Amino acid sequence: MKKLIIFSLTVIILIGICAGCLQNEPSPQEASSQEASSQEASSQEASPQEALSQETLPQEALPLAATYAPSDNPVYFTADISPQGLLAVYEALGADPSGNIAVKISTGQPGSNYLRAELIKDLVQSLNGTIVECNTTYGGSRASTAMHMQVAKDHGFTDIAAVDIMDSEGEISLPVKDGEILQENLVGSHFTDYDYFVILSHFKGHPMAGFGGAIKNMSIGIASSAGKSWIHSGGKTKSGVGGDQNNFLKSMAEASKSVVDSLNGHILYINVMNRLSVDCDCIANPAEPDMHDIGILASFDPVALDQACVDLIASASDGASVMNRINARNGLLTLEHAAAIGLGSREYTLVNIDD
Repeated sequence: MKKLIIFSLTVIILIGICAGCLQNEPSPQEASSQEASSQEASSQEASPQEALSQETLPQEALPLAATYAPSDNPVYFTADISPQGLLAVYEALGADPSGNIAVKISTGQPGSNYLRAELIKDLVQSLNGTIVECNTTYGGSRASTAMHMQVAKDHGFTDIAAVDIMDSEGEISLPVKDGEILQENLVGSHFTDYDYFVILSHFKGHPMAGFGGAIKNMSIGIASSAGKSWIHSGGKTKSGVGGDQNNFLKSMAEASKSVVDSLNGHILYINVMNRLSVDCDCIANPAEPDMHDIGILASFDPVALDQACVDLIASASDGASVMNRINARNGLLTLEHAAAIGLGSREYTLVNIDD
């Protein structure tokens, strides 16, 4: 029998954690400079860190929100980061996807902390799924379809499943209903080839978004190369990654909502919390993680899932570096806006399937 663990943190603890985080994090402007100097991009690539120097970042970090009341919105958790653990947490959802199933991952820059093929193989093959991705907008080894497919091969993904670069033949527009920032979301044209999406994400920090999880993987990840720029710029341009920081964060939430609306609920989300660097898998030389691996979480609610991951990091004794990154980039604004537009709820119950 699975035992429900009501996961709630007190306001005092959270405020204390945030205060500690904010004392140690350099300003967004300082962080941008440090990242650009410490992380060297390849000769082909303008790195996300370099792009960050063009961003208009908030002057104050958004504080971590207060305790979330328990709800009947389950997020399933296992500490077993293995192929068996991944299958178990997926099965806890009781999902029954059918038709042509897409498994959205990040293929990852070479040298990054992307989810390894041997970890996800059993789940992908049990679904008879196709691994899907879209090309990057910042250059590098995944900016063109041919190069991107070579990376997918080098990382072992083509050995375990078919791989589809969804914008290899262009893009389509998904409507954003009642968007504050966006009116449309540009995604790979193969998006409509699939009946069900499994958003399988490596949760970690991010130099621009603060953190990357289900919402980022569903928005930036499913967006075409031009669509990525559209989100980054808050609907201003289809090239580059500059723009207003808060509009970027809100645009990720709105783009994700357009994906969910288009799929009519035929979607689920899994976050793997290992190799918890402050940097994302789009960086070839990410900072070495200084906190422990946590586990794998799954939900039908992407907001609850990402919130649970943030809360687990906030409550960890060694989670300060990642929380510093999240707060310095105003990252929780993505969750606030996502909840406000109805993408999901920040209230949840954590269900430990190991008990």
